[in-house]
Amino acid sequence: MTTDHPPGTTAPAAPRGRPRDAGRDRALMDATLTELRLNGYSGLTTAAVARRAGVSTATLYRRWSSKQDLVVGAAQAWAENLGPDHDTGTLPGDLGALLHDKAAALQGPSGLLLRAILGEAAHNRALADVLFDAFVLPLQGRVLSLLERGVLREEIPPVEDPLVVAEMVIGPMVSHTFLLPDDGGRDHGDDIADRLLPYLLRALGHRP
Repeated sequence: MTTDHPPGTTAPAAPRGRPRDAGRDRALMDATLTELRLNGYSGLTTAAVARRAGVSTATLYRRWSSKQDLVVGAAQAWAENLGPDHDTGTLPGDLGALLHDKAAALQGPSGLLLRAILGEAAHNRALADVLFDAFVLPLQGRVLSLLERGVLREEIPPVEDPLVVAEMVIGPMVSHTFLLPDDGGRDHGDDIADRLLPYLLRALGHRP
């Protein structure tokens, strides 16, 4: 995901009257992401977000009624965009494309947001739910599709639990990107994508 601004927000619809200013919505989402990156969820305040966005707190509260609603709105606006499913004609090609798309997403705005609120989501059900919908479900859908194609091509045997394969993608990619230092070499995310691919293919019983 590499866009400079979220494509939109899912805040509650504005009351009848003057139309919502989409520019202010974008500014508030940008400001929320910046404040989360700088201060984390616990240090974020609606006043700081409003000040950074150049709007009043009253303007913010007309769109989101609380700090939690604001962050949920940001998570939905910056939802991970893995891009379209790639049917490259081979399982290694399909899975490699997914891994590189996941790496790009983790390096972009959605990854910054995920890093900032992952700890809070462990004890905040609303945030946990939106993270699952915005970050886990898209990846699960891509994994299910590429595994189905791999089975139809007879590249791999039927997969007993395809959701475990999705976990095998999410876990290493997130831990490598968020927990391990970048050695300053090639792109951090692309490195783990290329290194992880042969292990996943072997685990799936890939038959070239």
